Amino acid sequence: MSKRDQTLKDILDLILHENPSTQDEIADKLNISRRYVVQLLKPLIQDGIVKRGYLIDLKSYEKFLESYGGNMGTKENAGNFFVNDMVRNMVKHVHNQLECSFNALLEHDEEKANEALEMDFVTNNMVEKIRTSVETIANINQHSEFSKSVLYNEIAYELERIGDYCGHIAKFVINDVYEIDRDILKYLNKMYKKSQKMIRSSMIAFLDGKTDLKDEIVDMEESLQILQGKAINLIATRMAENPFDEKERSNYFIYLFRVVKAFKGIGNTSMEIVDIALEFHNNIPRSTTPRTFR
Repeated sequence: MSKRDQTLKDILDLILHENPSTQDEIADKLNISRRYVVQLLKPLIQDGIVKRGYLIDLKSYEKFLESYGGNMGTKENAGNFFVNDMVRNMVKHVHNQLECSFNALLEHDEEKANEALEMDFVTNNMVEKIRTSVETIANINQHSEFSKSVLYNEIAYELERIGDYCGHIAKFVINDVYEIDRDILKYLNKMYKKSQKMIRSSMIAFLDGKTDLKDEIVDMEESLQILQGKAINLIATRMAENPFDEKERSNYFIYLFRVVKAFKGIGNTSMEIVDIALEFHNNIPRSTTPRTFR
């Protein structure tokens, strides 16, 4: 493979795996000039292989790979492998987003909270890239096992919901002037660690097919529910001790309730991911009965 073709392959791999937003970002990551990036991508953009926002049309990409005699990749890499990898990258990003949001809470750091909110734009962009790729793959190979590929969209949307919950935590830091009571913070810290572990375990169940993790995740959800109850009771106690005429302080407690519910929401979403994993790997239809009535 020529040096030019290798560089082009590196650019396409970067777009598929790391979701760059601009040509400058591509150039910086590969340590090449922006002009060279433009030069290599221009014909691919004209042919519709690379689209606006740096999305790759996988159907066109397959034809492009074939023109290179398969030297730049395989059909499998252009389909299931790439979407799996996109989802793995999205999980990693959402973990970092939650960590950044919670660290902002711990340190009462408004700058870090704004950083966490900016990360949500990337989360939303990742959802769109996964959706576009999945639609293309489903059209390419409708009769294969990848007919289940629509479930990747559901996973991406669930991860986006977790990103939204991270936003609730970050917004609390930006909107409120009071630092959190240490006793309340202890419960939030436990809920944060439990939430991170639930995200990790539920995504292992989906990506690696380890659906036997469901029982462990159910136990974690129950533990999270107990922590939520204790945190809410403590917040309610502190709120009762506060004079009712201090409106700003009362609003602080109300918004703090939302932070607690955000962690519980992450737990519920992780359970939804496990259910999707069961459907994907075991062909077991998910119950249509809402979880709260099961």
